[in-house]
Amino acid sequence: MSSLCLSTLPIRQLTPRDLTSCADLSQDRGWPREEHKWRLLLTAGTGYGIDDPEGGLVGACVVTEYGARDRADLAAVGMVLVAERHSRQVVGRRLMQHAIARAGATPLTLHATSAGRPLYEELGFKSVGQAQMVLGRFRPGGAHPAVPTRPATAEDLPAILRLDAEVFGADRTHMVTRLPAFADQLRVAEQDGEIVGYAAAWPNMATHVVGPLIARDTETAKALVTSLAAGTERLLRTDIDVRHEELLCWITERGVEPQGLNSVMTYGIPDLPGDWTRRFAPLTVAAG
Repeated sequence: MSSLCLSTLPIRQLTPRDLTSCADLSQDRGWPREEHKWRLLLTAGTGYGIDDPEGGLVGACVVTEYGARDRADLAAVGMVLVAERHSRQVVGRRLMQHAIARAGATPLTLHATSAGRPLYEELGFKSVGQAQMVLGRFRPGGAHPAVPTRPATAEDLPAILRLDAEVFGADRTHMVTRLPAFADQLRVAEQDGEIVGYAAAWPNMATHVVGPLIARDTETAKALVTSLAAGTERLLRTDIDVRHEELLCWITERGVEPQGLNSVMTYGIPDLPGDWTRRFAPLTVAAG
């Protein structure tokens, strides 16, 4: 299919019915199918895609908005994928330009690989940080973190939502309230009757992804990761803000080793809102 033909194909909104096509697109690019994650993104966010007349999708992306229902404060762009047979034919640029136009005045953020970063920079995104992806089998060792953790309950939800909004810098109620069903584990760190951190571990193919990871300090983050790791036999994966050097060193020493490094980028704002000192890892790099 020529690039001219591709440029005339319409971009439409995706729905959960497109789950299989989205997973096929991931697999086509050598990514895991990640159907569990796609299902969350297509229900909590807005997917955009271009249908291939020969079947499947030419490309896709997802935008997840945060903030008030009638006015988003921030939107995360993720899963920007173009089928291998249509790569290098401006499909990714078209999808991103569409997402930017639909966002209007809403600031955007995304995690960019080294391959995708040049396109995002051309479109006006600026790098504001980096996230280190780590993957491996967690090996307990050393002194056990002293901060107590426990499984989250329904009664904890209001406190979790307040903490999350404070740290993330925007209301993520529609995403956080999906965590009990989406994740295999949801735990809180509690001290003197106050929730000072929370984290989830959710299944993604052969791994458990730790995210979000929000904590008062590094010791609290360690305690949450340790407690989540104790509840799974799978490899752990998470994406840690590189400014949290102590946590990165600690988790690497326990067998969860550095893999890819992504650039955290913004569009329309000079930096991410919220408190990065307590924001250790995103729910997923595709949704912030």
